[in-house]
Amino acid sequence: MVGDVPDIQSRLKILLPIRWFSADAPNLNAILNCLANPWSWLYGQIQFVIAQSRLTTATGSWLDLIALDFFGASIQRAVSESDGAFRGRISWALFRGAATRSAISTIIEHLTGFTPAIFEPRNCHDTGSYSTSGTGVSPSYQGMAYGSIGGWGSLDMPLQFFITVKRPVIEGVSMLGGYGTDAGGFGEGSLGYIDLAEVPGAVTDEDIARALSVAIPINAVAWLRLI
Repeated sequence: MVGDVPDIQSRLKILLPIRWFSADAPNLNAILNCLANPWSWLYGQIQFVIAQSRLTTATGSWLDLIALDFFGASIQRAVSESDGAFRGRISWALFRGAATRSAISTIIEHLTGFTPAIFEPRNCHDTGSYSTSGTGVSPSYQGMAYGSIGGWGSLDMPLQFFITVKRPVIEGVSMLGGYGTDAGGFGEGSLGYIDLAEVPGAVTDEDIARALSVAIPINAVAWLRLI
C-alpha cells in the first residue's frame, strides 16, 4: 500500500547503488525499516490533514469545526447524528438561498418537512383587495373574502411578515411507552419524560427559530407562530 512501511522502505532501497549490497541484506533492511517508520507515519498524517480540510472527506470533530467556521453556532450536530447526515446539512446550507420569500419557505420546508404559511401585511397578493374579481390570476391572489382568503393588511408594517410553521413529526423513543399505554406508571415501568433535544434527529423550536433568523434579511422582522 502506498505510504506504508514496506512501500517507503522499498523506495529508499531503490535509491541505493545496486553493487553496494546483496539481495539479502538483513542489516540494511533493519536500518531502512527504522527510517521508513517515521516517514510512513508522517505520510499518514499528511493524508489525514488533507482529508479533514475538505467537507466531502472530513470526519468527526473536524466536520464540526467546518460547520463552526462557516456558520458559527447556527448549524450544530444533532444528538447521535452521523457524519454523513451532518455533512449533507452543511453542504445544503452552503448553497441554499436566503433573504427572499421563496428561499425562506424552502429552508423551513427542508427543516420541518412542511411548507410554512407566510403573510406579508403590505403585500396585496397576500391580503387581497376590494373590488377585484381575481380573473386570470392565481386563486391565492383573488379578492377579499372574510374568513376564506386574504387577510387584514397594514402599510404601517414595512419589511415585516407573519410565518406559521408546523412542527415536524417526532418519532417515539424506543423502550419508552407513551400516554394511554399500560407500559408503566409514575416511578415504575418503561415511562419517562424526555427533552426533544435528546431525540436523535429531532428538530426543536429553537432550531426552527434559528433557521428563520439566518434566512431573513437583516432589516426584516419575522413573527413566528409554531403549531
